[in-house]
Amino acid sequence: MPSEKKILLTVVGPTGVGKSALAIHLAGLFPGEIISCDSMQVYRGFDIGTDKVAKDQRRGITHHLIDLVDPAEQFTAADFVRHAPEAIGAIPSRGRLPLEVGGPALHLRALLKGLFPEGRKDPALRNRLEEKAGKEGLESLWRDLRDIDPGYAEKIGPRDRIRIIRALEVSLASDIPFSAHFPQTKSQVDDYRKIQIGLKMEREEMYRRIENRVDRMFAQGIVEETRRLLSEGAAETAPPFRALGYSQVLRHLRGEIPLEEARAQTKQATRHYAKRQLTWFRKAEGIRWFSADAREPIEEFIGKSLE
Repeated sequence: MPSEKKILLTVVGPTGVGKSALAIHLAGLFPGEIISCDSMQVYRGFDIGTDKVAKDQRRGITHHLIDLVDPAEQFTAADFVRHAPEAIGAIPSRGRLPLEVGGPALHLRALLKGLFPEGRKDPALRNRLEEKAGKEGLESLWRDLRDIDPGYAEKIGPRDRIRIIRALEVSLASDIPFSAHFPQTKSQVDDYRKIQIGLKMEREEMYRRIENRVDRMFAQGIVEETRRLLSEGAAETAPPFRALGYSQVLRHLRGEIPLEEARAQTKQATRHYAKRQLTWFRKAEGIRWFSADAREPIEEFIGKSLE
C-alpha cells in the first residue's frame, strides 16, 4: 500500500464470530499490521480468558496494544484513544495498512468519532448530588438536569443514574450544559478513509460458537491461569478480573459456585454481551456487513475499496 494513502480498515462484530482470524488473514493478503481494540487483551498475563492469539499463530503479523499494561492499572477508553492513533499513524509509513479489530463499542466509537472531553471533575459536588439522589430520589436530579440541559435529559431518561449525575457534575462545575461540550469531540483519525467490515451470522450459530469458545477456555486452563495470576500478586479487584470468564472463575475459587456453574454463567454472560454488541452495531453507520465465513466477498470488497 502506498505510504501516502491514509486508510484505516476495521473489522467489527459480536464476540465469537472470528474477527481475529479474519484480521490475520486480511493483514497477510493486504500487507498490514493489526491494532487490537480489545479492552482486556492489553493486560499482561491474562491470555486464556481474553482469547489472545498466541504469538506463534499470528503468522508474523505485527499486533499492537496487546500485553501493554500490568493488571493493577486501569486502562480506559481514554487510554486507548491516546495509544491507538500513535500506532495507526506509524503503520502507513512502513507501507502497510492499519487494521483495527474487535473491542467494545465504546473504544471503537471513541477512536472513530472522538472521545467526549473529560470536563471538570468536582468530587465534593458529586458527593452532594449522590446525597440528594439518596434523600430526594434520582428523578429529582433528572428534573434539575432537564432545567439545565433539556435535550440531553430527555435523551437519557430519568433512570440513568451514572449519566444523570455525571451530566449535572459537568454542567454545574463548568457553567456550560453537558451537551454543549459535544462539539469539542474530534476523532484523531478523522483524516483517514475508513473501510469498515462487519461480521454477522445466525444467532443460534453465534451462540454455539460462544459455548464452544467458553468450553475451550476452561479446557485450556483458565482456572489454573487465574490461580497463577493471584499467586503472582494480582489482586482480585484488578480490572481484568472483571472480564467474562475470570469473574466467574474467581467466584468458583472463593467457593461460592461449583466449576460447572462458573462455566455455565460464563456462557450466559457472554451470550448477553453479544446481544448488547449486536444492538449497538445495528445503530452504527458506515459498516459493510458480510457473513462471517464469506472471505472471498470480503477480499473483493476491500480490494476494490483500496483502488
